[in-house]
Amino acid sequence: MSFTAFIFDVITDTIYPARITVEDGLFKEITPITINEGSQIDVKGLMVPGFIDAHLHIESSMVSPAQFAKIAVRHGTTAAVCDPHEIANVLGIEGVEAMFENAKQVPFNFYFTAPSCVPATPFETSGAVLDSSDIEYLLKKDEIVALGEMMNFPGVINGDEEVLRKLDLAHKYNKPIDGHAPLLSREDLDEYLKHGISTDHECSNVLEALEKKMKGMKIMVRDGSSAMDMEGLFNIDDGVAYIESSNSKSILLRDIFEKRIFSPMFDFIVSDDKHPNDLIKGHLNKSVQKAVSLGIDILKAISMVTINPGYHYNLNCGAIVPGAKADYVIIDSIYDFNVLETYIGGECVFDGENVLFDVPEIEPKNTMNVSKKTPSDFDIHYDGGDECEVNVIECFDGDLLTKRTTAKLPVKDGVVQADILQDVLKIAVVERYGGNTVANGFIKGFGLKKGAIASSIAHDSHNIIVVGYNSDRMARAVNQVIEDKGGIAVYSVDFEDSLPLPIAGLMSNEDVFDVAEKLGVLHDMVKALGCTLEAPFMTMAFMALLVIPSIKISDKGLFDGDNFEFMDVIIN
Repeated sequence: MSFTAFIFDVITDTIYPARITVEDGLFKEITPITINEGSQIDVKGLMVPGFIDAHLHIESSMVSPAQFAKIAVRHGTTAAVCDPHEIANVLGIEGVEAMFENAKQVPFNFYFTAPSCVPATPFETSGAVLDSSDIEYLLKKDEIVALGEMMNFPGVINGDEEVLRKLDLAHKYNKPIDGHAPLLSREDLDEYLKHGISTDHECSNVLEALEKKMKGMKIMVRDGSSAMDMEGLFNIDDGVAYIESSNSKSILLRDIFEKRIFSPMFDFIVSDDKHPNDLIKGHLNKSVQKAVSLGIDILKAISMVTINPGYHYNLNCGAIVPGAKADYVIIDSIYDFNVLETYIGGECVFDGENVLFDVPEIEPKNTMNVSKKTPSDFDIHYDGGDECEVNVIECFDGDLLTKRTTAKLPVKDGVVQADILQDVLKIAVVERYGGNTVANGFIKGFGLKKGAIASSIAHDSHNIIVVGYNSDRMARAVNQVIEDKGGIAVYSVDFEDSLPLPIAGLMSNEDVFDVAEKLGVLHDMVKALGCTLEAPFMTMAFMALLVIPSIKISDKGLFDGDNFEFMDVIIN
């Protein structure tokens, strides 16, 4: 197949007309041509490399890999580097290999990383454990291109033998190592980096990102559903202030920085976690447009989702050059950036209206090894009076970071009560892998005035998490999740509904538009209950992620993420 088109060359950052020859799914020849008067170009629009999401968890889209591919190609995404640690925490190697098999059955370039932290910490109960022998088994597989994000940064810093063994295995098999080190700095960061950890997607501000970048890390600018860090990382004023504070010792001068930030200085744009109701609106195409709106050069922004991840993960895609996979996108213009067609291996997979392939299903497996709950399971008892002081998780819209705060709450019949006037609600995690334990606490920031919401998506061990005004509503929401064999549920005296996620309690075989529609209904319900969060279910899911500071909750109790230890709910 041979045709002419205007192409964006990500190697030279230039746009020019060329004759492109594709053979056996690869670019065979790319020959610049001269446009004369009366010349015709075959392709209407601009040809750019297919977009690569360098870090994401398919499970967060709530659909199977095949269903994810079906929506991603609509937005020009042709490849993704996926960390399957969500399903690995539930089903172990079996779950990871199920993702491999489903992904192979559609025309999309799925690459995977070996989940390095299953479970993420020893302070929670997961459905599986992947030790270093499991990691070696995965690193030998062709589907695996890297060691997945090393969330156990305390283990790295303190020299945990099993953690270091996993890092050594990545080096043995010549696979890059993804990092996960929120707010890590100075000597601790130096210790973390000396083991060859190469990327970080947890930077939430430009100061943090600059230190990591200057010390050799490649920075992923995250633009997800819950964590939207792009504005913080492209904040010019904070960056200039950081450079000025470094005085003459800085490797960057102020004027150089102001020019470089728009180049940009950072390496990838990634989604990390993208909910279906956001995914139907756009993927990396929208993130590139957002970066440009913040002042980033359009050609450099495209490189952050094409050649940069392709080069880092040793993928044979991400550029329109001879020998590379013929993955490309036709956009209307460099300015509007609307996707007209998507090609993978030289074959059209999206024609501007329709996706041109079918998707297989994953066989659901019930992972809800837990009994139905009663309201008393969610009571916190106190016999010291009619009021007590408690530690509270405070969460924030669009941010994975939390902070510890306190509240004085009323006590009725020996049970500590939520207080909607203070926006202090009850939160609990129900262990779903056979132990049947429940850990209770309090949370601020959701704004619920009544009812409860529950989900079997609770990073990273994915026990059942629930937030509500009282114990009865919480029990009803949790029991709906159990009955659905996993999913998301909303319960109030006025209405109730749920979204079943029977694949490991994380995903559905349904089309992403159908899942997004039901999720939208649930979002509207939660809003009607008073919730003020943009992505309440995703925010709730991250309240169990102990490796993100500062205070979280697992099935074993309230957790101090700064000191990596449990803490009491009631303050003596």
